[in-house]
Amino acid sequence: MTQKAPAVPGPVTMEKLVSLAKRRGFVFPSSEIYGGLGSTWDYGPLGVLMKNNVKAAWWRAMVQERDDIVGLDAAILMHPRVWEASGHVAGFADPLVDCKACKQRFREDHLWVGWAEKEGTVVTAAGSTEIEVDPVLEKKLEKALKRTKVAYAKAPLPKWGSDKVTTLPCPACDTVGSLTPPRMFNLMFKTFVGPVEEDASKAYLRPETAQGIFVNFENVQTTTRKKLPFGIAQMGKAFRNEITTGNFVFRCREFEQMELEFFVKPGEDDRWFEHWVAARVEFWKSVGIRPESLKVRAHAKDELSHYSKGTSDIEFQFAWGWGELEGVANRADFDLRQHSQFSGKSIKYFDEAANESVIPYVIEPSSGVDRGFLALLTDAYREEPDKDEIRVVLKLHPAIAPIKVAVLPLSKKEPLAKVAQEIYATLRKRWFVQYDDAQSIGRRYRRQDEIGTPLCVTVDFQTLEDQQVTVRDRDSMAQVRLPIAGLASALSERLGF
Repeated sequence: MTQKAPAVPGPVTMEKLVSLAKRRGFVFPSSEIYGGLGSTWDYGPLGVLMKNNVKAAWWRAMVQERDDIVGLDAAILMHPRVWEASGHVAGFADPLVDCKACKQRFREDHLWVGWAEKEGTVVTAAGSTEIEVDPVLEKKLEKALKRTKVAYAKAPLPKWGSDKVTTLPCPACDTVGSLTPPRMFNLMFKTFVGPVEEDASKAYLRPETAQGIFVNFENVQTTTRKKLPFGIAQMGKAFRNEITTGNFVFRCREFEQMELEFFVKPGEDDRWFEHWVAARVEFWKSVGIRPESLKVRAHAKDELSHYSKGTSDIEFQFAWGWGELEGVANRADFDLRQHSQFSGKSIKYFDEAANESVIPYVIEPSSGVDRGFLALLTDAYREEPDKDEIRVVLKLHPAIAPIKVAVLPLSKKEPLAKVAQEIYATLRKRWFVQYDDAQSIGRRYRRQDEIGTPLCVTVDFQTLEDQQVTVRDRDSMAQVRLPIAGLASALSERLGF
């Protein structure tokens, strides 16, 4: 008889992560019974706990443990002039191309980059006297091509431009001649305030939380009496009508941000920029991401946003490759100066020591809750050999794990169940605890491993005699007997809180 070969652990893939997330109640496709809605997701019972833990860790590090940062929760709907001042109305747009055959929609610069990568040719953005190249598109294409292996040269090799994009094959269905000329598409979701849909009642769902902080700068500084340098932190929903979404919760149209605007004196901004880049890397390490899964990439000058004096991305190695986890930008005085100009109200800080008024510079660490969630899920995912099978385990940091402790009685019957329920009732006052009495103890251990529960408390028949329980560690699978009296304190020591 041929012996069955032992299972071999495989690499982390998006398919495995999405499957685990759905199967164990972390993330579900939104409106699934109606066929879903593209790139919208619902966080399930375990997902919402883990997501809240990510936010709580960020808030604790940014606000609770610092004297120089306060919190804010600004409205999602704001005066439309806010978005004119920020540049979102005029500049938060991309050229969009439709395919008449398959009805899909693409960004124009993505089409050119995809074509260049497929053809393996040199692309030019200038040098042609026949085509007037949109300078915005030229800059986007040049930046995009620099992130690929495709050469970029300013020479008339093939000619390209908005009037030529219709000659490209559709990247989805490969039909030639089906692409429409590009049209500008604003990424903000537009709505109306009040019963009448007219320009006077037009408003937008905020595409970022930052502007709510800037327009409240004076309110917060006056009421808290904070002196520079100080910061204002905010978490909340933002909305972008992204043309290209995907990679699970990495890029969605509805997402949650964690942003800090840290106001400093002009001239001190470079030092604080470096401080916050280093601090944010340390934060992600502190919540369990391995150092080798993180790197910092400074933006080249031609990559910088219009408001940025300097930007660095903290990148994480996702299942598909490196991607932005968090960005840290030196926004200089762009935002406060713009809002001063558009509102007609001076937004300055009076420096008593120097006896002068200044417009503060701003350092902005900005991250997404959903991206943080995905990064933590990816980095924690492990497949380990276990006899002839594979043990799937999420080695989440205890502070991030949705369930801290599982109580597992060996039997559903009394008096064992009564003891287990009493332990469960005591522990759940301190942490989120799960009670599981279904199937074999081995299967229950595997279920807890898959959802990242750090500790399992097994109540067995010996417990009735010695008033002790077995505590199993998720990562090492080591087991130790501990007395019920003082169990909460012993678990707290192992969890670290």
